[in-house]
Amino acid sequence: MSVTSIIKPIFQHRQKMLDRYATQAQQMQLKTMLWLIRKAADTEWGNQHGFTNIRTYEQFHKSSPINTYEELKGYIDRMRQGERDILWPGQIKWYAKSSGTTNDKSKFIPVTKNGLKDTHYAGGTDAVVWYLRNNPKSRILDGKALILGGSHAPNYNQKDCLVGDLSAILIENINPLVNMIRVPKKETALLNDFEIKRERIAHEVIQENVTNLSGVPSWMLSVLTRVMELSGSAHLQDVWPNLEVFFHGGVAFGPYREQYRHLITKENMNYMETYNASEGFFGLQDDPSDPSMSLMVDYGIFYEFIPLDELTKENPTVVPLWDIEVDKNYAMVISTSSGLWRYMIGDTVNFTQKNPYKFIITGRTKSFINAFGEELIVDNAEKGLQEACALTGAQVLEYTAAPVYMDDKGKCRHQWLIEFSIEPKDLNEFAIVLDKKLQKVNSDYEAKRYKDITLQPLEIILARKGVFNDWLKLNGKLGGQHKVPRLSNQRNTIEEILALNK
Repeated sequence: MSVTSIIKPIFQHRQKMLDRYATQAQQMQLKTMLWLIRKAADTEWGNQHGFTNIRTYEQFHKSSPINTYEELKGYIDRMRQGERDILWPGQIKWYAKSSGTTNDKSKFIPVTKNGLKDTHYAGGTDAVVWYLRNNPKSRILDGKALILGGSHAPNYNQKDCLVGDLSAILIENINPLVNMIRVPKKETALLNDFEIKRERIAHEVIQENVTNLSGVPSWMLSVLTRVMELSGSAHLQDVWPNLEVFFHGGVAFGPYREQYRHLITKENMNYMETYNASEGFFGLQDDPSDPSMSLMVDYGIFYEFIPLDELTKENPTVVPLWDIEVDKNYAMVISTSSGLWRYMIGDTVNFTQKNPYKFIITGRTKSFINAFGEELIVDNAEKGLQEACALTGAQVLEYTAAPVYMDDKGKCRHQWLIEFSIEPKDLNEFAIVLDKKLQKVNSDYEAKRYKDITLQPLEIILARKGVFNDWLKLNGKLGGQHKVPRLSNQRNTIEEILALNK
């Protein structure tokens, strides 16, 4: 009898709870909202916003405005200095370092003990619960999990108080029992220098019985490539014959799918998308045949949503989960057990169904191109690249795109900088297919491209091998959960990378 078959019954009760997502999502969300309010009632934030008097969603809705990081930054900085009972009860020791805002290079997201237990670790457990349900013959727990992590560092010289990548925080605080089935060793996993870390990981794990992978597709691919180089094997299953699933998240998997198919050719390899951000664990792909994810409605997170087309309004509509509409883009707003209150996380989602609530990530509120009214979002870009790769045999490794507002001939266009792992034979054909697909999936883009009047055909610049990693390294973002900005209305990012593209 396998270890997995012995442990699997432990998860059956949780599976029954997950089944209730189809009928009790609203009740679960309201219960979460009231629990969050009660826990934080005696904090500074709770006192300022009358939490002791809140009984309904309508009252909570009126209790405070929607917040960005800028509105909460002052509170969080005081918490980092050691002050207690500010946004959440007690003193918060951990802060997940995330990409910055307009005013700061980095954001520091509080991670409480409640947030670790009822959100982040709960998400990891549920990923296994759903995977085992979909794969009853799995032996995933009979081997090791290769989990990639970032690093952490001291915070303001506060005792036992640290900042770092969320993945590093999770590894640092993980249950010792989980460490028995996780590789690499903690000292390696938390190294700061990704190039050194990559080499050590590859040497440590090559002889292990790895059954599952967890991490960001781009960084995991880099590690696996090194494992293949050391082993001299043709395919990854030659190194790890019992490998069966990759739990991936952080960036869209589409641009990397073909590369993983070439690396892992076994027919029964599984891929499961997760939506785990510094601010919380939000979604899991519970059906392998459906790319959308289930929204996790009974964690320590209460959700609200703003229609994307109202985001710039002074008083946009804000709706709870049960009032969302299917097939409509929303900016996500969260209140969490780590002290984020009505916080606009910056991600945009589109719900594909209700009861249970399932969604896809469509992009970022600040990751889009709308220089000429085209409203191009990351979801459009991913679909366009997927089509262009499928029809030309190319494989995209990394990319970024930005508008060229007007060149020396008075022409406007989108400029794409793309690093290919397999270049198309005809770059012009790739650009044409990409452009046509963007027009097909985005009517605003199509209208602006009409007869080349507003927007001329897009331009693709070939990126040299490794230029995006060079840019990440130059900005101290190599490894961990860092990623290249995909779309931007401004040219800062693309110009910096173009300067390195020599």
